[in-house]
Amino acid sequence: MAQIHIGVNMEFVRHHDMSFAAGVEKAAQLGYQYIEPMLHWGRELLSEAGYFHSVSMWDDPLDIRAICEKYGVRCSSVSAHTALCKPDVSVNYLRAAIRFAAELQAPVVNTDEGPKPDFTSEEEDHLLMKYVLTLAARAAEKRGIQIGLEPHQQYSKTRAGLDRICRLVKSPAIGINFDTGNSYLAGEDPYAWLERVRDRVVHVHAKDITIQQSDAERGKVTGTPVGCACGEGVIDWKRIIDILKPVNRPLCFSVECGTIEQAAASIDHLKSLI
Repeated sequence: MAQIHIGVNMEFVRHHDMSFAAGVEKAAQLGYQYIEPMLHWGRELLSEAGYFHSVSMWDDPLDIRAICEKYGVRCSSVSAHTALCKPDVSVNYLRAAIRFAAELQAPVVNTDEGPKPDFTSEEEDHLLMKYVLTLAARAAEKRGIQIGLEPHQQYSKTRAGLDRICRLVKSPAIGINFDTGNSYLAGEDPYAWLERVRDRVVHVHAKDITIQQSDAERGKVTGTPVGCACGEGVIDWKRIIDILKPVNRPLCFSVECGTIEQAAASIDHLKSLI
């Protein structure tokens, strides 16, 4: 039976103008034991000034780990979304994220195919993704890191599309970061989809969708940055949990919401079910 943990994506403090360290402290205060940092390259003005939560891969991952240890939390994964269809960007970015995650002791690196170039065909995109994922998987296998491919963009928005991407490279490092909200908004049945892929799920983005957003966007978009509080939207969380219970490995539900208040409500709701 799966051992399900509850974490939070650091996006929950994005609109509160908080630094990474302040966000980690707040997550711990709310009762979260796991967090999901978002990585970036180089230097970023708002993060440097303490007004944004993302972490630079130019920083020392051991310093980031020390912040987490100070507040008694661990990293369930890192958010390292990069355009897999653009190898000039994604090869180095994703391999750097894998190395960073290994030192951070974050077992999963989450990504998706990203927006495609406007001059490539579908077949060309999949060849480019195979090249990127081959190099990423080689780096991940050496370090015991899982790559969580997420339903989020033009190809991965459907079950068949995500399956095709996952099968481009045969590697034990390739898994699925299942996003409940993105799969729902894309127009798919998230429960049937999750049942089909649960043996390959290595991480979960626990994203709920309001009725208003569902009515306005379902079937028209491929995903959304964050959702509402878990339990206040359309997703049946007990059903999601029941589908994943037979999986014989630890899984983290990383809550993706937009405010501290939503994060507080989400952990209360999920704890009542898990």
